[in-house]
Amino acid sequence: MHKPAKDKHFIKQPWYEGGPKAMKQFIAEQLRYPEAALAQQVEGTVSVRFDIDHKGEVVDAKIIGHGLGHGCDEEAIRLVKAMKFKVEKPRGVRVIYHKTVQIHFHLPQQPATIPLQEMQINYTTPTTLEQTEQPPSQSGGGYSYSINLG
Repeated sequence: MHKPAKDKHFIKQPWYEGGPKAMKQFIAEQLRYPEAALAQQVEGTVSVRFDIDHKGEVVDAKIIGHGLGHGCDEEAIRLVKAMKFKVEKPRGVRVIYHKTVQIHFHLPQQPATIPLQEMQINYTTPTTLEQTEQPPSQSGGGYSYSINLG
């Protein structure tokens, strides 16, 4: 009779449900860029070392290396403490797991704006349905609006 192979790891590491890609998505969705960091145009990466208990909850987190300051360190710790991990039953042993994650702070992209001097709006409406088949310049009736901001 053949015995099933034993797992070589006595205690398994916790994992974030959905994997690393889901964890990055969670961080991206929940990240609130601190106002002080926005005002000072601070960008960079914060490394956070955290502890996970036997229930999969983050119980302690601290910045390793040099932090960014301006509220970024506190935001990184808040994000890490909000995460929940999956832990297999650790065979009756209460284990504290240690993990490290890097959280990147990039300034938000500014939307492209059109200077008011270059903006022009044209709007033409026909007065009757028959006039919709003709170009507005040949229709004789209707209204034409032109706004030039400049």
